[in-house]
Amino acid sequence: MNARDIPPPANAFSYRFRVRPEDIDDLGHAGNVSWVRWVNVAATEHSLSVGLGLQKYQELGVVWVVRKHEIEYLAEALLNEEIEATTWVATLRGATSTRKTIFKRPRDDKLLARAETMWVLISTSTRRPLRIKKDLMQRYGFEPTAGPTP
Repeated sequence: MNARDIPPPANAFSYRFRVRPEDIDDLGHAGNVSWVRWVNVAATEHSLSVGLGLQKYQELGVVWVVRKHEIEYLAEALLNEEIEATTWVATLRGATSTRKTIFKRPRDDKLLARAETMWVLISTSTRRPLRIKKDLMQRYGFEPTAGPTP
């Protein structure tokens, strides 16, 4: 992950939420576990927005699992602050997907954190990695050989 990442593409997904009391750690700001959860929630909400909820994935016989999370914390998030998560699929290759997520505070547009997650598509019957099919790529704005659509 590079501190000078390109801005999100036009097809990025965004949603807003508030920092809750259970997100606050002993230092008085959102803790590490909350940030990881927010990355996962952003991915799930994006997936739902393109019609790929858990039930649909179960019908397809596949599931995404995390191989690696990397989070860069840039500023703290405090109790009751509104946060905007913006996420997008940056790459889809073979059985893996790289997803990027940024978190901003809307009131001042402050970048709070950025994350990069590597996901692996797994067959639910074999529990082994499975090549990402064309229809899944297209749901996330990718043409199988061309990359993301503008």
